[in-house]
Amino acid sequence: MRYAISCLGCKVNTYEAESIGQSLRGLNFQEVDFKEEADVYLIFTCAVTNTAASKSRQKINQAIRQNENAILCVVGCYVQINAENMKENEHIDILVGSSHKQDIPQLIQEVLVKREKKVLVEDVRKEAKFETLSLSHFEHQTRAYMKIQDGCNQFCSYCIIPYARGKERSYPMEKVIETAMGLSKNHAEIVLAGIHTGRYGRDLDTNLATCLKEVLNAAPNIERIRISSIEITEITDGLIALMKSTTRIARHLHIPIQSGCNATLQRMNRPYTKEEFIQRIKEIREQLPHISISTDLIVGFPQESEEEFEETIQTMKDCAFSFMHVFPFSSKTGTVAEKMQGQINDKMKKERVQTCSKLSKNLYYGYKSSFINKEVAVLIEEHRGNQSFGHSSEYVPILVEGIHERNKMITVNVASMLDDELIGKVKG
Repeated sequence: MRYAISCLGCKVNTYEAESIGQSLRGLNFQEVDFKEEADVYLIFTCAVTNTAASKSRQKINQAIRQNENAILCVVGCYVQINAENMKENEHIDILVGSSHKQDIPQLIQEVLVKREKKVLVEDVRKEAKFETLSLSHFEHQTRAYMKIQDGCNQFCSYCIIPYARGKERSYPMEKVIETAMGLSKNHAEIVLAGIHTGRYGRDLDTNLATCLKEVLNAAPNIERIRISSIEITEITDGLIALMKSTTRIARHLHIPIQSGCNATLQRMNRPYTKEEFIQRIKEIREQLPHISISTDLIVGFPQESEEEFEETIQTMKDCAFSFMHVFPFSSKTGTVAEKMQGQINDKMKKERVQTCSKLSKNLYYGYKSSFINKEVAVLIEEHRGNQSFGHSSEYVPILVEGIHERNKMITVNVASMLDDELIGKVKG
């Protein structure tokens, strides 16, 4: 039996999809590209923006066009919040929300025997456990993701994820260590991922810094650990001290700010002011000079005036992010922001995205340029002709002259920059 997987959205989704794929291969299913005809299509959906939801629908329709007789399994956040409507689609055989993903291989086998629709969607706000989805390696990438946390209790006014992913829950520490040790046999770099990664362990009487320390001690084969994304309020002094004590934790923190205006942040229900954010960034850089700090930014939030937008632009400059992911505000049904007055038109949103994207490009160019004539450690991920490609600890893309072994760390001297990539030569 041939199966194909399409995975949209976050690193947590990617981990879950990879785990299910590994289980299917263990049952003698053969993986094919999603563009090919398959007997089973699995779509791991996303609902964080309207664009993501639209792409989820497009993937469903693509699978139906390619083989309308195939078993179609649709999974994840978009299913969780749209299950009632999706039940009516006669082409969808299996619907799984934000829990019961470990049951997918068995559900597929059951549908192969008897073609009956399977729907496993429950209220994850009321009851949800952390699902243990085992994974030994990633088939198609050098860097491995490891899901250690799920769910969110923050309820930002624009966000649907607390309703789609449910309440916060953490992967038990012993399971984190076990999974990390397994992944370290095939991957030199691991990314700790979660819906709210920085809140890992709050339900287990532990924390993210302790988790990192335990993983580093238990899996010496791991040369580099990354934190996928973390809130500014969750970067503790203990975490910074741990990062300062070892080069095995990547010198890159992705910290979503979402807005640089206090009035907007308040409407968003974000738990900090711009002054608090800027001050904490300053403190981090004092302890970890030259660290890469990137961010997420939403523009065109309801009632965002020109003055508020200009305030945000100034804050972005004050923070001097290495780069920014910029999104136009996307209203989601069921959120507080959906009903707010003062919705911004699409034309203005687009203009503001362009302004911030230009700023991000300039900031990123300046940050990358600062590495010229410096020495960096690069994890080789792929080969491009007679060159090797990878990222530094700061997540800066670097092309290295010559063919070097994948999944290995090498030290290079950065000589120049071409387009968006730095060019390095092996030290010595």
